[in-house]
Amino acid sequence: MEILQILALPAIGVCVATLGTLVGLGGGFILVPILLMIFPNASPSTISSISLTVVFLNAASATIGNYRAKVIDFKTTGLLAIGAIPAAAVGALVSDQVSRTTFDLSMGIMLVLGSVYVVWRGYRANAARAEDIHYPNRHITERMGRIHQFYVSTITAAGLSPASGFISSFFGIGGGVINVPAMTFILKMPTRVIAPTAMLLLVLTSSSSLITRILTHQFEDGWEAAALLGIGALIGAQIGIYLSSRVNQKLILILLAVSMALVGLRQVVLGI
Repeated sequence: MEILQILALPAIGVCVATLGTLVGLGGGFILVPILLMIFPNASPSTISSISLTVVFLNAASATIGNYRAKVIDFKTTGLLAIGAIPAAAVGALVSDQVSRTTFDLSMGIMLVLGSVYVVWRGYRANAARAEDIHYPNRHITERMGRIHQFYVSTITAAGLSPASGFISSFFGIGGGVINVPAMTFILKMPTRVIAPTAMLLLVLTSSSSLITRILTHQFEDGWEAAALLGIGALIGAQIGIYLSSRVNQKLILILLAVSMALVGLRQVVLGI
């Protein structure tokens, strides 16, 4: 590994984790295209494994802060994990069977679609309205005293997660792009609770995927890069939590969406 990469990778980890925590989508969508450019000869499974390692460390670091703030819905996390954890293992196995060209094309399409969602989320995502909520079966009291009472359908929650588990594992991007809108518009959870709950779920699914990759010998290269990026991610997650209430998130989402679209189009061209 070159000296420049040794110096740059921790800084990239800080930036990716900070932005990923700020927008509540994890850092995979940002990190994977960067890895594709830095390591043009790496296999799809290696790229995904490096990214998932960083995503795991980012989510774990953020979850520690969210746990202290008492804003995680543990019951809903458990329901979502029922389908997401095994689906993540399947995604890890499938990613080892695709070529780099196919992976580049698929990732490009995901990035372009994701950029559209990021813009849409910035302008449309709102907390669920009181009239849409059934009798509350969730009661969460934040450390600061704020109380959240809401209803989550057990059957709906358990049925939503397999797709996010598979996609997050296959691409190494994290499942926030699916979990966050599902929690917002289908489960209709409070905005304050959504990102922390999605982060805890990401800890579980990324663990499942990484264990599967290690046991099937997919993650034999890239440990050094993952470690250097992970060091930065642990720091960046805490920075993101600190900045979350102090920055204009709509502006960040727009800048992120433009970047994702440009990189996505590049990957589509490379994959054609």
